[in-house]
Amino acid sequence: MLELPLTGGCLCGGVRYEIAEPLVSAGYCHCTRCQRRTGAAASAQGRIIPGSLRILQGEELVQEWKPDDGFGKCFCTACGGALWSRNHEGEIASVRLGTFDSDPGVRPSYRIFTAYAVPWEPIPEDGTTRYPEAAG
Repeated sequence: MLELPLTGGCLCGGVRYEIAEPLVSAGYCHCTRCQRRTGAAASAQGRIIPGSLRILQGEELVQEWKPDDGFGKCFCTACGGALWSRNHEGEIASVRLGTFDSDPGVRPSYRIFTAYAVPWEPIPEDGTTRYPEAAG
């Protein structure tokens, strides 16, 4: 049984948040932007219901890098920890799964931008739906 609210935060603990609703879905992104942002082969994130995330502490530490052609990427300015993405309307859309304090109650079910997957870490045969670009 999922206990709400879900809680989490950044690496240094300066930013803390809670999410009042269960996550909608979760997936991995293999785009080069996520690879460079995380230093990993893919980024794992969970989609949230708009408006369900509340910052409990450290809002002044949250900074956003907004690319011209994508969602804004938010992070803690004290530790650099990746937190969430904002959609084009400015709402928090997805939260990095590694920031949760406990099991967020979802498992990644898809992989996007697999055409850009790195050669040094093959995508596992894990039963996820794969999309060469964005999800259709």
